Amino acid sequence: MAARVAADINEGAVVNLGIGLPTLVANHLPAGAEIILHSENGVIGMGPAPAPGEEDYDLINAGKQPVTLLAGGSYFHHADSFAMMRGGHLDICVLGAFQVSATGDLANWHTGGADAIPAVGGAMDLAIGAKKTWVMMELLTKTGESKLVQACTYPLTGIACVSRIYSDLAVIDLGPNGAKVVELVEGMSLEQLQALTPVPLADGRASATK
Repeated sequence: MAARVAADINEGAVVNLGIGLPTLVANHLPAGAEIILHSENGVIGMGPAPAPGEEDYDLINAGKQPVTLLAGGSYFHHADSFAMMRGGHLDICVLGAFQVSATGDLANWHTGGADAIPAVGGAMDLAIGAKKTWVMMELLTKTGESKLVQACTYPLTGIACVSRIYSDLAVIDLGPNGAKVVELVEGMSLEQLQALTPVPLADGRASATK
């Protein structure tokens, strides 16, 4: 999934990679490509994960993972970082999710459970502030329920903000007209995918472009 997301990030983009699976995207960016990675705790110009033994825990991303800093990179106050996010200066953010609706609503900070720990972080600011919001997630929960839903039942992070889902089974575009499959993993048919989610899936593979 990380490699597939990385393949769609254009040269020169300023990108925020959310906590969890999205952080893996940094390790799959094309060598030599000028893609600027931002983290809401106040870092811009991050590189791939450090080699074992070379970690610097004074240089971490929002998920408290050690990162590297490329030439020209810098770190700064988190208030300035949030100003970048809220000011529309990020081209793309890649977030994880508990649920995403067919029209692009995002729920990724709280399941609403009595014993669940809410963790909104900067997700609301990223989801609305970035020019494009992509979600990277497994399509099904551990109990086999679809995370792609007709309408989110968990507390919302943002409304109509997600334009594309990169999952372990398919790449799916979202919008006012619902969900459209633009790519399937090898061995998966549209009919098999449809059986896994209650959301009607249009076939957009013939017209899909990166």
